[in-house]
Amino acid sequence: MLSQAATGGNPARRGGVVRGMRVDPSFEAFVDGRSTALLRTAYLLTGDRGHAEDLLQTALLRTARHWSRAREAPEAYVRRVLVNLSRDRIRSLFRRPREAPLPPDPDNLRAVDAGYERVAERRVVVGALAKLPTRQRQVVVLRFFEDLSVEQTAELLGFSAGTVKSYTSRALARLRELLADYYEPYPLEVPHAHG
Repeated sequence: MLSQAATGGNPARRGGVVRGMRVDPSFEAFVDGRSTALLRTAYLLTGDRGHAEDLLQTALLRTARHWSRAREAPEAYVRRVLVNLSRDRIRSLFRRPREAPLPPDPDNLRAVDAGYERVAERRVVVGALAKLPTRQRQVVVLRFFEDLSVEQTAELLGFSAGTVKSYTSRALARLRELLADYYEPYPLEVPHAHG
């Protein structure tokens, strides 16, 4: 076993990973029941599945450590941690060189089932979300994907309700522009966020 000095004074901690942590059964039940929805939220905030998984794992670990505080409203607690972690991630992205994605090769893409169109559509929407400014994206994700009210969104993000409405309006207008070419054959109906 590692000495306490070698593990930062915590014998359960080794290399940044908490081992042997006792977890409350109600936390495990919460994770089992809500992790898929929370992963979706993380994905929509980051636009990348790998980053979303990392973000959610970190958020759940922080929630587990503070379960006595978080148990009253665990989903709201995890959402706040996800939003804060996504802000931190965005800040760190500006501090390091940009990654250049490889261009997709359309010749290697083939439709294997009817779900392919939905995957392509999802990528277009996620790509459009990724082009929004951070706060607008956070508002859209929380309002329309997490189905939070204006007031709940304002409280979670620390904005006024008017600011949430303003960001929502700007974000939806920008999404209409970004998605216009993709949805031109069909009218794009995005619900108005008044309320």
